[in-house]
Amino acid sequence: MTPPAPPSIDILALGNAIVDVLSHVDDSALEGLGLSKGTMTLVDSAQADRLYSALGPGVECSGGSAANTVVGAAMLGVRTAFVGRVRADQLGEIFTHDIRAAGVRFDTPAAADGADTAMCLVMVTPDAHRTMCTHLGASVELGPDDVDEALVRGAAVTYLEGYLWDPPGAREAMRRAVAVAKDAGRAVALTLSDPFCVDRHRADFLDLVDNDVDILFANESEITSLYETDDLDDALHSVTPLVKVAAITRSEHGAVIVGDGEIHVVPAEPVAQVIDTTGAGDLFAAGFLVGWTGGRTLHDCGRMGAVAAAEIISHLGARPEADIAALVAARVPG
Repeated sequence: MTPPAPPSIDILALGNAIVDVLSHVDDSALEGLGLSKGTMTLVDSAQADRLYSALGPGVECSGGSAANTVVGAAMLGVRTAFVGRVRADQLGEIFTHDIRAAGVRFDTPAAADGADTAMCLVMVTPDAHRTMCTHLGASVELGPDDVDEALVRGAAVTYLEGYLWDPPGAREAMRRAVAVAKDAGRAVALTLSDPFCVDRHRADFLDLVDNDVDILFANESEITSLYETDDLDDALHSVTPLVKVAAITRSEHGAVIVGDGEIHVVPAEPVAQVIDTTGAGDLFAAGFLVGWTGGRTLHDCGRMGAVAAAEIISHLGARPEADIAALVAARVPG
């Protein structure tokens, strides 16, 4: 078999193209809105408008889990691209400008009609936990025709967002990307995104992990949900033979990386104060994948992810405010 050509893109991500609206709330406000703390709930346009009107001042910026990851990776100096659907509206313009300004290639044409650009209302409580209500809007219109096969063939790793598995068209787009990547001899990475997402799509995710995924990202709740166990060791025992690498984050307990017949326990990086955990897993994946595409050891990949995640949780929002490339170079020289 002829080896694949050198990649033209290091990390290509498929995900929901969402504009985040971040605001601080207290627990009583969440209760008054009928929301379950710490969860991600899908809402329709009317619900999104009602919640938006009920919130105080906030910060609006482009977001979405996989988009956060490739922005972080771009800031760490690698070549990135993103596939996701927006509407040709004000929020769509915000998303497109922000992600391109961050150095990410984004060529998916904006829809001229249909649903508005997706919005995620991120409510952060004083303990830094976030509760999200997401109106998927135009992002659900992503389909197989939006997948640039040449781009997938040129990407060292194609990174898939579990949240995107909900809409059928986007699911088929992800399946096409997987098929093209595997045919080209490229790696496929998947983040499980959310335990409720795992509950909705367990059979499909198990099939993906069993047959197509090279690098799996999950937190402890997601991986134990996938294998319907309360024991992390049991879940790791189940997933280890199926993927090249599994990177499991454990909040303040750091991360566990399994791969190459080894287990690496990576401590969390110290943070003076945790302000907002939004995007911690996304930036961990960014740091990890930058290390992986750069040929670093799995332990160094985990440490790079931990440094990037620590920067994100030290402020509001899921986009880095500090020079994370300098932070990583100082903490994980190589």
